[in-house]
Amino acid sequence: MITFSITIPFVVSVRLVTYTVLIRCVREKNASAFYACEIRRVCHRDVLSFCIGEEPKSGLARDLGDCLQSRNVPFGTSGDLCARTVLFCREIPFLKQMKKRTETVKSEIKKKNKKQTRSFEMNNTEKQLEFDKVKAVWKELALTEYAKNKIAEMRPILSENELSAAIRETSESKILMEKNGFPPLDSLQGLKEWVMIAEKGGCLSAEQLEGVEMALTAVSRLKKYLEQGKIYEISLAYYEENLDPLTKIRDRIRMQIRSGRVDDQASKLLKTCRNQIEKEEDAMRQKADRAMRAGKSYMADSFSTIRNGHLCIPVKKEYKNKVAGIVIDQSSTGNTVFMEPAVVSRHYEEIQLLKIREENEEKRILYELTAYIHDNAEVIEQNIRMIEKLDFIFSKGKLSLEWDAAEPKINTERKIVLEDGRHPLMERKSCVPLQFSMGEGTRGVVITGPNTGGKTVAIKTVALNCMMAQCGLHVTCRRAMICMNSSFLCDIGDGQNLSENLSTFSAHIANVLDILRRINGESLVIMDELGSGTDPTEGMGIAIAILEELKKSGALFLVTTHYPEVKQYAEHTDGIVNARMTFDKESLKPLYQLVIGEAGESCAFYIAGRMGMPKTMLETAAKAAYNGTLPEELKQLCNEETLKKTHVAKVQKRKTKTAQESKSYAFRIGDSVMIYPDKKIGIVCQTANEKGVLRVQMPQKKIWINQKRVKLQVAADQLYPEDYDFSIVFDTVENRKLRHQMDRGKCVDGEIRIVL
Repeated sequence: MITFSITIPFVVSVRLVTYTVLIRCVREKNASAFYACEIRRVCHRDVLSFCIGEEPKSGLARDLGDCLQSRNVPFGTSGDLCARTVLFCREIPFLKQMKKRTETVKSEIKKKNKKQTRSFEMNNTEKQLEFDKVKAVWKELALTEYAKNKIAEMRPILSENELSAAIRETSESKILMEKNGFPPLDSLQGLKEWVMIAEKGGCLSAEQLEGVEMALTAVSRLKKYLEQGKIYEISLAYYEENLDPLTKIRDRIRMQIRSGRVDDQASKLLKTCRNQIEKEEDAMRQKADRAMRAGKSYMADSFSTIRNGHLCIPVKKEYKNKVAGIVIDQSSTGNTVFMEPAVVSRHYEEIQLLKIREENEEKRILYELTAYIHDNAEVIEQNIRMIEKLDFIFSKGKLSLEWDAAEPKINTERKIVLEDGRHPLMERKSCVPLQFSMGEGTRGVVITGPNTGGKTVAIKTVALNCMMAQCGLHVTCRRAMICMNSSFLCDIGDGQNLSENLSTFSAHIANVLDILRRINGESLVIMDELGSGTDPTEGMGIAIAILEELKKSGALFLVTTHYPEVKQYAEHTDGIVNARMTFDKESLKPLYQLVIGEAGESCAFYIAGRMGMPKTMLETAAKAAYNGTLPEELKQLCNEETLKKTHVAKVQKRKTKTAQESKSYAFRIGDSVMIYPDKKIGIVCQTANEKGVLRVQMPQKKIWINQKRVKLQVAADQLYPEDYDFSIVFDTVENRKLRHQMDRGKCVDGEIRIVL
C-alpha cells in the first residue's frame, strides 16, 4: 500500500496556477522517499496535471508510477502539461483547498477589474460634467490628507439613509460655522508616523514631541469649539465626546519641551548639568584669555577660536614649543597653529563628561515622554480619525458657504426640481437663474434653441447639481428637490479620436451605445447635440431611435438637438416634453432662460437677416430648407438690395509680351537683357541713341551694342523699386559725390568722368 504526504505552497499567476508538491511515498515498512513533483492547473480549464521532475530509479518509484497510472494520472518530465482529467489529484484535500482559494483569488481579481472599470467610467462622467473641477475647489478647503483623498475618491452615494446623514452633516457644519466661525482644525502632519514610532518602541525627538503637543492642543480647541455648538442643539457638536485632548500628557510635554529642545526645567539633573557646563565653558574662556595675554608676543591673533570642538589660541608656528598645550589644527598657510592650552584641556574633558550626562538625561526624558505617547496611542489614533472625519464634514460646509448653496431635499420618486439653479463654476453675477422640473409623468426633456443659447450649460447645471447632492453636498440653487440616481450617463462634447480612427459621429454613437447597455430605470442620462455629426436626415432618424430606447428604459434624460423632427416627436410622445432656450431677436443675444413645454427654434434666418443677408438669399434658403416662403416678419426685416461687393486686391500676373511688342520695346536703364550671338546676360546702363545703339553693363566692362542684337529678359520695374538710384550700380563713388554737391548748388573743383 502507498500513502502520500503532500506539502503545497500556494503560487498564483494570471493564467496558470502551479503547485509544487513534495510527495512522501511509504510502502509497508520500507523506508520513505521524497519526490519533488509539480501539479499545474490552467485557470480557464478544469484540468490538473501531475508531473514528476526527476524519475526515481528505485522500486518505490515503480510502485509510485503504477499507483499513479492505475488512477489515470499521467506523469512525465518536468514541464509537461497534460489535458487529461486527473482523478487522483482531485482526491487530495489540499488540492481541493487550493482550487477553492484559486477561485476566490480569481473572483477578487474580477471584482477589482470591474471596480476599476466603474471608476474609469465615473471619472469620464465627472470630467464631462466638470465635477472634477468641483472636487478641485472642494479639496482646497480640506486640511488633512485623509479628507483630500476621500474627496478625490468620492462617488455618488446609493444608500438613502447614508445620503441623508451626509447631507445633514453638511447642513449642521454650515450652521455651526455661521454661528461660531471656522473650526480650529489641524492638518496633523506627521502625527501618524510619530505614534507609529512610539508603538514600535522608538524614541521621538524633541521636535516630534512638540508636534504631538501642538496636535493635542488643536484637539482641545476643537473640543471646546464643538461644545459651544451644543447650545444650538446641533448633533454634529456631540462628536466632541469622541475627542480626548490628553491634557496631562500635553501639559507634561509643554513643560519639558520648548522651542524644539528639552527645556532646562525638565529635570533638576538636566538643569544642574547645563549650569555646570556653562560655568566650565566660562572658566575655560578665561584661562584661554590669560594664556594669550601671557604669551602675547607668541600669538598670531588677538582672539581665541573653536577648532574641531576645542577652544584654541592662535600661535605663530615658530613659537609653538613656547606654549604648553596640544596642537589641534593649523592655518591654510601653515604659519599659524591652533593650540589648546594645557590649563584649558582639563576643563574641556570635564565639559565632555557633563555633556554625556546631559545627553543621557535628555534621552531619559524623551523616552519617558515617548512612553506616554505609546501608552495612549489608541486615544491619539482615535483623535486622528475623528479630526479627519470632521475635516471632511466641515470641508463640505465650507464649500456650501463659499458658493451660497442650499440643502437639497432627497427623494426616490424620480423627481427633480431646481429653483434659481446655477452652474457652481460660473460667476453668480453673470449667471442667469435656471428654473427646471421633471418627473410626475415626465421622463425626458428635449431642449432646443439657437447656438450659444445655453443648452449645454442648462443640462450640465441639472446633472452637476444632482451629482453634488448625491455626494452629500449642498446645491447651488435657492431650493432643490433631487432624486437619487443609480448612475450618471453622459454624452457631451466632441469625442473624435484620431489615434483610434473615430470621427465625431462614430465617437458619439460608440458612447451612446455604451450608455444604452448600462442604463436602467434609476439612471440620469445627459446627451448633447443628439444625432449630430452626420447626414441630417439619417442623424434625425438615429436621434428619434435613441429617444425611443431612452423612453423604454424608464430613466430620466435630458437631450439637446436642432432637428425639428425631434421636436415633433417629443410633442406627440407621452413622457417627453419640449423645452427651449429664449433668444432676443432684436439684440440677437441669447437670454439663457429655459422654458419647459415649448419647442425652440434655431433663429438662423433671423440672425442672418439682421446681419444683412439679402431677401433673395433668405428666400432661396427657406425654399431649400422648408420648401416654403419666408414669414412676413422676416420679410420686413430683410434687405431688398443685393450684396455690395467689397474691393479686394487681386493677384498680379506676369505679363508676357508678343513678338511684335518685343520688337517695338524701348529698353530702359536697369533692364536685364540677353546679348546675341554670345547669349550673355547684361544690364542696360544707357538707353539707345538715334542710331539704335545702347550701352550694356557686362561683367567687368560696359559695351555699346545695337538694340537689334539685344533681347529683353526681365524688365527693370520687376527687378528694382520705382525710385531706385541706378547711379549706385553704374557710376563711380567720386562721380556720385560730385553730382550730389552740384545738386545742392555748390561750386566744386573737379570733373565728372564718364567711363567708356
